[in-house]
Amino acid sequence: MREFDFIVLGSGIAGLSFALKAAKVGSVALITKRGRADSNTAWAQGGVACVMSDEDSFELHIRDTLDAGAGLCHEDVVRAVVTEGPARIDELMHLGVHFDHRENGNGGNELDLGREGGHSKRRVLHFQDATGREIEHRLLEQVAAHSRIEVMENHMAVDLITTGKLGYAMENSCVGVYVLDESTGVVETLRSDVTVAATGGCGKVYLYTTNPDVATGDGVAMAWRAGAAIANMEFIQFHPTCLYHPDIKSFLISEVVRGEGGILINERGQRFMEHHNPQKELAPRDIVARAIDAEMKRSGAKCVYLDITHKPADFIISRFPTIYETCLRYGLDITKKPIPVVPAAHYQCGGVKVDINGETSLRGLFAIGEVACNGLHGANRLASNSLLEGVVTAHRAFEKSTRQRRERLSFDLPEWRSGEVQDVDELVVISHNWEEIRRLMWDYVGIVRTDKRLQRAATRLRNLHAEVQEFYWNFKVSTDLLELRNLVTVASLVVDCALSRKESRGLHYTLDHLERDDVRFSHDTITRRN
Repeated sequence: MREFDFIVLGSGIAGLSFALKAAKVGSVALITKRGRADSNTAWAQGGVACVMSDEDSFELHIRDTLDAGAGLCHEDVVRAVVTEGPARIDELMHLGVHFDHRENGNGGNELDLGREGGHSKRRVLHFQDATGREIEHRLLEQVAAHSRIEVMENHMAVDLITTGKLGYAMENSCVGVYVLDESTGVVETLRSDVTVAATGGCGKVYLYTTNPDVATGDGVAMAWRAGAAIANMEFIQFHPTCLYHPDIKSFLISEVVRGEGGILINERGQRFMEHHNPQKELAPRDIVARAIDAEMKRSGAKCVYLDITHKPADFIISRFPTIYETCLRYGLDITKKPIPVVPAAHYQCGGVKVDINGETSLRGLFAIGEVACNGLHGANRLASNSLLEGVVTAHRAFEKSTRQRRERLSFDLPEWRSGEVQDVDELVVISHNWEEIRRLMWDYVGIVRTDKRLQRAATRLRNLHAEVQEFYWNFKVSTDLLELRNLVTVASLVVDCALSRKESRGLHYTLDHLERDDVRFSHDTITRRN
């Protein structure tokens, strides 16, 4: 057993920000199941939404967030994240993070603020079209220079260790985590009074996603198994514009392309968003994704197109270098031709139920970033609020976890025991179940839902869950097996939450209950393990 003052699971903006602050007061184990730069943060193109100009205000940002959240945002949380944002952005810049600037017309420079769907003002700080990669790189530089942070790459958390499971007669608390060293196959026991889940989202539960392969819902699944409350998993955001190309997967075409004037057209070159919402291409993501889905189903087309060719080529290349170069590599010059796009699973607005400080219902366990549900996003996330949430809640979780630190409790945690297990003899079984879950979720639990589709998904997932549990107990743990176990758990949570919400609100749109019902469903969907 190895002991640390803090255990952090995940190496995105939330996990790295927390680790850097925690290392000032204690030892930190930073666990990441792939390389340290493999995170959703590194894939974030658009930027960080924050009030940074005199033309904007906190009240406008709060209103835009509440409007996007369709009545389920917690206004106190929204207000806290928005108003504390500028201080956290200043910290990022102090750590070396660069954001684009432009001439202000008075001989000086100012932040070049972008605009995305649902925002009434330009407030999105960015570094070209690779903001997340810039933030990830700079934070990792700081982590590498810190002697009190031990980064454990290629280590995957298996399960949280709780006093309830150990049989202690006390309030159920998280006291550590079992972690698989993927290079050796050995499961290590890590002990701490403060464990922080910053594991990101669950996009890989769907067949088509903008997320990297690491986004398998690990934190939500582990927290649920440990007995923590989970909330609002029915609200999965589908990004309207993922590149449609047979030779590349998961490449996002940033919402900023629409913010800078890109228009959506069908295969006949006709603009269609004006028939769905007065804000047209700048409507919130749930509206744009449903509009594209409806247009594709109406015409039978495999995609629609995002056209920004009316803008000067120099502007397109300088503003969107990553998108331009990637598309060009696959034979598409976006300065001359529209970009083929389709919606894809992008962001979970639900997650482990927490307060504004990231505290879960399980003592000793915090959750921050996309894995957490604190009420900021409600039923639909406002574009670019996620990176802001990550850095603000990391700061709050650090302050709360250090304020309430007590004398370390003494626990002798048992070593991991595998029992009489064997190596997985047929990996094809795991890959087959993985693909079945993802296609099932795409076909039955996608942008538009029905009770019948959800019931079918629930029935099949119950059977798959039993199969996966059998694998888990009979074979040696591996990353593939653990991810499959987490995927089927999270998929079931999404379906169960969706079945319980008999209305259409935000990202949850069902043909059987088309209207929003503020009398019965203006509250979070909360579930926990029986």
